[in-house]
Amino acid sequence: MTDSAGESNYEAVVIGSGQGGTPLAHDLAGRGLKTALVEKEHVGGTCVNEGCTPTKTMVASARVAYLSERAEDYGVYSGAPDIDLSEVRERKRRIVEDFREGNLKRIENRTNLELVRGTASFIAPYKLRVTRKDGGELSLTPDKIFIDTGTRPSAPPIEGLEEVNYLDSTEIMELGEIPDKLVIIGGGYIGVEFGQMFRRFGSEVTIVQRSQQLLTHEDRDIAEEVAAILEEDGIELKLESEVRKVERGGDGGVRIVAERGGEEVRVDGDQLLVAAGRTPNTDELNLSATEVRTDDRGYIEVNDKLETEQENVWALGDVKGGPAFTHISYDDFRIVRNNLFGDGAASIEDRSVPYTVFMDPQLGRIGLTEKEAEKNGYDFAVAKMPMSRVARALEVDETRGIMKALVDNETGQVLGAAVLGIEGGEIASAIQIAMMGDLTYRDLKAGVFAHPTLAESLNNLFAGLA
Repeated sequence: MTDSAGESNYEAVVIGSGQGGTPLAHDLAGRGLKTALVEKEHVGGTCVNEGCTPTKTMVASARVAYLSERAEDYGVYSGAPDIDLSEVRERKRRIVEDFREGNLKRIENRTNLELVRGTASFIAPYKLRVTRKDGGELSLTPDKIFIDTGTRPSAPPIEGLEEVNYLDSTEIMELGEIPDKLVIIGGGYIGVEFGQMFRRFGSEVTIVQRSQQLLTHEDRDIAEEVAAILEEDGIELKLESEVRKVERGGDGGVRIVAERGGEEVRVDGDQLLVAAGRTPNTDELNLSATEVRTDDRGYIEVNDKLETEQENVWALGDVKGGPAFTHISYDDFRIVRNNLFGDGAASIEDRSVPYTVFMDPQLGRIGLTEKEAEKNGYDFAVAKMPMSRVARALEVDETRGIMKALVDNETGQVLGAAVLGIEGGEIASAIQIAMMGDLTYRDLKAGVFAHPTLAESLNNLFAGLA
């Protein structure tokens, strides 16, 4: 497919092998289109290589350490755990490599699909230059172009930050030794997950957050419950603290200087994790050579069908902005596929955006928060119940957290839910299925669920509603 001049013609080119781009490339090739999948680094995207797979692997190791510490609560005496972070890291690497190699083999075995290793950039609206990883260049002139280049960790403009050795969410997973004192800038999903993880590994952890609460998208009561759990685990929280500068501390460590209520707050640590944002990977695409437009943060602008302003160019996954979740990237693929080869009615408008924060206990979320329901003018009731009223949670001694659901007073349908508790993501998924099937809260209230399971908690959650 490549001539002697380095020119190669494909019917479709997918830039980036994330969880939207990879299945799309397989689908296009399976339909007989000559397809190139251009990948700069590792196949699988952020999820497999730096996101879901490695972090949840390490979260699992941290949970084992936590349960080992709590063994006496169950009448089991085994002694304090001895954690070898280098072995945790190696387990993580093995699983990532296994997932990555699985993706690679499926690509290699797909007829009409070629993996091109290199960095793609536009030199004209429908002409791409790929700077190969092994040297040389390749020109591509496809009929259709799909951009799935994702995002990468970014750091806020803080005085002195570039003068210290700080870590991002990828680099911290490569540590071979447990930090004595870990300081985290940012109290979002990444900061919460890594903060609890390293506390369980044995670090002293401080999270510095500029907002009034952790997890700013959540309702205040849920965020306060999350904070209470982290503080119970021994994590120090510095909320409403604006980081003004970072400087070198003693013994090669770092010092965070923040301001809270007009007063200076100082936090010292030997490692610093910056978990305060991500930036889209659009800077190397040379989009100025095209009609594709980006917003002021660099995210590619698309319509509800994921089409850019340039015909026959689409963007999917995190690079287009919006909810940055693997399952959303995969749904982007399904939307593009439907609009190319189906009835063309698929849209990102009004789709469900479930997610789970993999702290422990998990925070599962589906639908509207209370503040979103109020903003949109819904007449609704709130059902709320502590996990300490769930029989299964009591039996396994995992009673931390709270369940909360919003119910439309007119229709009885569930508008949204947050489940902070053991397997909260799974319980939230059960609520999501009910929402997808247009069941009312009365159906869940009267449902016959196996005992003793976590699902039967839905009976009691809605019991207080008439």
